[in-house]
Amino acid sequence: MNLKVYNIDGQEVGTIDVKDEIFNVDYNESLIHQVIVAQLANKRQGTKSALTRSEVRGGGIKPWRQKGTGRARQGSIRSPQWRHGGVAFAPKPRDFSKKINKRMKFQAFISALSQKIRQDEFVVLDSLELKEAKTKEMANICTKLNAGKRALFVLGSENANVYRASKNLADADVCVANLINVYDLVRAGKVFFTKEAIAKIEEVAE
Repeated sequence: MNLKVYNIDGQEVGTIDVKDEIFNVDYNESLIHQVIVAQLANKRQGTKSALTRSEVRGGGIKPWRQKGTGRARQGSIRSPQWRHGGVAFAPKPRDFSKKINKRMKFQAFISALSQKIRQDEFVVLDSLELKEAKTKEMANICTKLNAGKRALFVLGSENANVYRASKNLADADVCVANLINVYDLVRAGKVFFTKEAIAKIEEVAE
């Protein structure tokens, strides 16, 4: 597959050949969904906890006799209907993690990547360098590239200036090629890959 290459001013400066087995793969929605569900589940801490009626301090004695008071019968002041009582079906710490093997993750990733290309939401940049970490400069680049909302810039290696310049931009995220995942790719609007980032992705696939 042959893709157009643009500079940070939005001008076409050439083309690049990319591997079909990575950038021209059939769309597999069910696999992408499965991987994203697992990824979000693995982010959950699972540390929430509340006390059941058996764990709340007190309430050992029946608050009043069963009959003759005119009030509803009660067995403990720590029942769920009481203030300061236990919680019915109280949440307890648990592990939400799901296991997804590496092959499935990679197949979902290249499927989502190929779909971005088919939807014209994938742009190749020759490079992305900033002399200074200025938010205004990064904002101007986004405007020239017509980045739109939730733009994702994928770099081949760490770049402190680009990271800092995009930090205060609500609609621009930056990540390195070896850290990008399926969820980041799917939730993004337009995706901007530098040529170096594409080389890193193809290198991993070999």
